[in-house]
Amino acid sequence: MWRNREVQWFFISLLCISVGASVLAGFLFSIRVALFVLVTSVLLAGCSFIFTRWRYREIEKLSGYLRKISSGDDSLDVRDNQEGELSILKNDIYKVTLMLSEHRSFLEKDKLTLTNALSDISHQLKTPLTSMMVMADLLSDSTLEESKRAEFTQHIRVQLERIEWLVSSLLKLSKIDAGTISFKKDNVVVRDLIQSVVQPVLIPMDIKEQTLSVSGDESVSFTGDLRWTAEALINILKNAVEHTGEGGVISLSFSENPLYTEITIADNGDGIPKEDLPYIFRRFYKGKNASDDSVGIGLAMAYSIITSQQGDLEVRSEKGNGTVFSIKFYK
Repeated sequence: MWRNREVQWFFISLLCISVGASVLAGFLFSIRVALFVLVTSVLLAGCSFIFTRWRYREIEKLSGYLRKISSGDDSLDVRDNQEGELSILKNDIYKVTLMLSEHRSFLEKDKLTLTNALSDISHQLKTPLTSMMVMADLLSDSTLEESKRAEFTQHIRVQLERIEWLVSSLLKLSKIDAGTISFKKDNVVVRDLIQSVVQPVLIPMDIKEQTLSVSGDESVSFTGDLRWTAEALINILKNAVEHTGEGGVISLSFSENPLYTEITIADNGDGIPKEDLPYIFRRFYKGKNASDDSVGIGLAMAYSIITSQQGDLEVRSEKGNGTVFSIKFYK
């Protein structure tokens, strides 16, 4: 406390004023008055000293509290729930401590998520890369038959397309997570949206002899981004085609009410096991019915796109009774 020049000058000034007032009182009145003024000044100086010392001790406690926070211990509570400037400062420091603790938790969670994502990505890329390396070694054999050479070349092309799709999807997801994508807020007519969505799956459905049923009022619309919403629906529709057998039926329906616009994609395929339902929107998650070529990123991307537009994506399914995806865009 005494190292503070402000405190030094304060008590020196207080001492000079006390002595001066005592001398002046003695000169104007009497020695008794001078002693009274001196004793009163000393008592006031003592009270000031005690109060200043107490404030410095409280500030010292706060300094120790902040040092503990900087070392990672944010479990202490410095609040005293009283009035006064120091109490307000303690409460503000506690609020900042809680905010820093939450930020630290978020950073640790993001770090863990990034670590898991990198691990999943490396795992997904390792298989096609290993396959291509093996086939590239086989292609270097000059005695290899032309039919085998063409087969291996086709396999490499398929694996490259798979890697390209995976990298492209991960880039899109990272942009959504980072908030760098600005979703448009246009008036989207659902009938036009459905027409653009079904085009990429018509050939796979024709190969499996599946039937597509579309129903809904042509006036149904919502506010959102046509291109990104179409990408989300294409991923959901591809999932339905993949898990619906030959001759199956996939239905698309849409409706509107004063609260929201709803788009429903239903199939009569194998359904999703109950234990897989809570995790199907998790990245790189592959359920029991997933195919060997499945990466587990399509539904995760659809969920991110829809929820980023303040929408909602739900799924209902029973093993052997098909699956229903319900998309809602609220007014």
